Amino acid sequence: MNAPVRTGHEVHRLDWRDAGEVRRIEGFVAEQRASLFHSPAWLRAVEAGTGQRAAGLLSERRGVVTGWLPLTEVRSALFGKALVSSGFGVGGGICAETPEAARVLARAAETHAARGGFAGIELRGGPIPQGWDCRDDRHCGFERPLAESDEAELTAIPRKARAEVRKGLGFGHRVTIGRGPGDLAAHYACYSASVRNLGTPVFPRGLFRAMLEAFGHSSDILTVWDGETPLASVLSFYHDGAVMPFWGGGVLAARAARANERMYYELMLYARRQGMTRFDFGRSKTGSGPFAFKKNWGFAPAPLTYGAWTAPGAAPRNIDPTDAGYSRKIELWKKLPLPIANTVGPWIARGLA
Repeated sequence: MNAPVRTGHEVHRLDWRDAGEVRRIEGFVAEQRASLFHSPAWLRAVEAGTGQRAAGLLSERRGVVTGWLPLTEVRSALFGKALVSSGFGVGGGICAETPEAARVLARAAETHAARGGFAGIELRGGPIPQGWDCRDDRHCGFERPLAESDEAELTAIPRKARAEVRKGLGFGHRVTIGRGPGDLAAHYACYSASVRNLGTPVFPRGLFRAMLEAFGHSSDILTVWDGETPLASVLSFYHDGAVMPFWGGGVLAARAARANERMYYELMLYARRQGMTRFDFGRSKTGSGPFAFKKNWGFAPAPLTYGAWTAPGAAPRNIDPTDAGYSRKIELWKKLPLPIANTVGPWIARGLA
């Protein structure tokens, strides 16, 4: 696709075989201080871990990059075809130097969707094009500065949540941080059990491996252990001065051991020692249990603005687990034996980008 327009911007698809062009986009993302989910490395890791194809549109003017729209081309037998910016992320959307460049990218995305038979486009952040559906009432982000010492970090947590952290510390459980096969295995054991208990299919384990490979030492796994049994584990990223606990969960025994509380507190301490200044607790569905958990930890919710375009005649894609249509399926999924959930779940979850 090559679409010159009156503004002088030219839009084309990123050629993933051209290492130099990929580096140009990585440089543009860094210059704009865009999110982790704008990085071509994120898109490639999603593709490697789930099979959902990495794509992306860039705008140029006189040979200089003026805008970038990262895209995951989602194809699912259950959830249809959609362009998502960015797949399996909580952020993304159009990153552009000017409103003109943003408009050009939006129009090019609509053309790309129509030609490829995609029913819609989802933008998780960034400017929302005129005429697209815009929502800011479904999800909130949670972020605050890290404290200057371990004790200050503990006292920064509100009293009731702080008491739970102290209980977790009292058990004296072992904590490890790493990126090896053992860390991945422990993380998958905890995370898969956690999402099954919530009634959600687990992502392919290859996605987590691909992310660690893509982001190197800007990612790791922290795990809380009871002897040789992992209780809670989280895969985190370190980006632009913030630690981002992204995929985390615990087994049923984690609740009594306050292992999740211990896990997040230990991550705060570790991140500060690595030079991070902010704790990005990620997004949560407005009014959900995780939403309340993060508020109880003293994080103020900030509404996230998402946009969507639906092709003429197509139905909007619905992957919202709180939708009434999914309630019975969720309850059934919670009852599945974990080995069955972990076998079937990744095939379904590939379409939940």
